[in-house]
Amino acid sequence: MSTKEKVLEEVMLEESVSLNNEIVLYNDEVNTFDHVIDTLIKVCDHTAEQAEQCSIIVHYKGKCTVKTGTYDDLKPQCTQLLEAGLSAEIV
Repeated sequence: MSTKEKVLEEVMLEESVSLNNEIVLYNDEVNTFDHVIDTLIKVCDHTAEQAEQCSIIVHYKGKCTVKTGTYDDLKPQCTQLLEAGLSAEIV
């Protein structure tokens, strides 16, 4: 394997690993469906349909991954979800 191939392989592996972060949204007994949907649209750039589906999954399953990406990209979004009163974390 050439040096160029090794570097490319390392970059691809690094990109693959760095995108494995997720924002997980958890169910609570406080927030309305409308608030969760509106917040996901605003913060996570979801379509109305995506946000509604996520809110239903959270309601019935207890949690749902709402966004994936690098930690640095997800951190401000997760902070905004928390500030809006939702229960979320980056895993």
